[in-house]
Amino acid sequence: MKRISRLLCFFLLLGVLSACEEDINPDYAREVADPELYHRSVKQLTDVIVHDIFSPPVASRIYSYSSIAGYEAMAAGDPNLVSLSGQIAHLEPVPAPPANVEIAYPVAAMVAQWKVGKSLIFSEDKMDAYREQLFAELQQIRMPIEVFDASVTYGEAVADHVIAWYDGDMYKQTRTFPKYSITNDESKWQPTPPDYMDGIEPSWMKIRPFTLDSANQFIPPPPTEYSLDPDSKWMAEVNEVYSVFTGVDEQESVQRQAIAQFWDCNPYVSHTVGHLMFATKKITPGGHWINIASIAARQADADFARTVETYAATSIAMFDAFISCWDEKYRSKLVRPETFINRHIDQEWRPLLQTPPFPEHTSGHSVVSRACAIVLTDIYGDNFAFDDDSEEEYDLPTRSFPSFLAASEEAAVSRLYGGIHYRPAIDYGIAQGESVGKHVLETLRTRVMITEDRPR
Repeated sequence: MKRISRLLCFFLLLGVLSACEEDINPDYAREVADPELYHRSVKQLTDVIVHDIFSPPVASRIYSYSSIAGYEAMAAGDPNLVSLSGQIAHLEPVPAPPANVEIAYPVAAMVAQWKVGKSLIFSEDKMDAYREQLFAELQQIRMPIEVFDASVTYGEAVADHVIAWYDGDMYKQTRTFPKYSITNDESKWQPTPPDYMDGIEPSWMKIRPFTLDSANQFIPPPPTEYSLDPDSKWMAEVNEVYSVFTGVDEQESVQRQAIAQFWDCNPYVSHTVGHLMFATKKITPGGHWINIASIAARQADADFARTVETYAATSIAMFDAFISCWDEKYRSKLVRPETFINRHIDQEWRPLLQTPPFPEHTSGHSVVSRACAIVLTDIYGDNFAFDDDSEEEYDLPTRSFPSFLAASEEAAVSRLYGGIHYRPAIDYGIAQGESVGKHVLETLRTRVMITEDRPR
């Protein structure tokens, strides 16, 4: 009788164990490595950045640190990825994964990206809600609970490491630095309508860069000398902005307007209709290029590792480009076209786009777009044609480009069409961004195996 009882218990236990084994998805490792999960995580962060209205430089900081966290967590378990620690001189190695414990590194990467992103925004509830949704989906994949828990724990450890690292980048200190001081010098920047906001981030050049030796490593040529002489080069550049829609046919005029509006990327645009005032929110210039990075990765069918690499490399170039650009903006402190034209040419003139609240030279779109384009070209190739639908959710149609560099050139000239930049800010800005982007490629290596189509 006892023997029958023991045999019955044995078979019952065997049945329970078999049921548990059947509940584990043998293909869970492949399913959690779906890059679409990471794309959605980055898009969630973009949506919160738009909602919270972060300025373009600050948004670049959010993207870069969260993307580096995701990359470092993935690199800890992917032999083809190279850690950025040491390559970014002030980044210490992230904690090593625990020995003899299985980690699903894509899960760790998503957790690290999420936690760092949450630490840098305001709407934490939106990030928490997304985490619950993501975890529910991951649990449906039916990976072993011990693997899931260990992966989450490791991702959080990497995130904590990155959070402690970014705490030393001078961001907190610059929150207390003096505002931009307005002077009586008419060649210098003045607040512009309709909100007449203070100059944004006048101390951003003091933020610690990732790859640059200093904020002024790639100083562009200075702007053209200010002059009221009608025959001066300065006045010729002013008149190019003032008459950008003059002397062109209707088709060209419509095309220029479409280009300007597509690349506007102003995170906060004020509107006044009668006595009603309201604002619209959109992605930042950096956010637009993060979306282009996602378009490229999806189109190239990039795996999870290449996807996190794409976001990290693009955001690093973007971050250093903003530091380089803002260094020049608050060195030259050049007056915007709107201010000069209203004073000296046409008091009623308004640019097509709302003038952003910071000095003119150089063009942030030109510098940042070129730096991002250089990095994306390195990853996906020179003639990577793509359809850019980044602005569809803001009711603007998709635009098509034969390459990342072509897109960056259109982004740059869009600021002339929008009436907010003179020609030198665009041309010098492209060269400045190219220098930053190439420097990022020369400084950082993200792959152990460099293929022939991606020489470095």
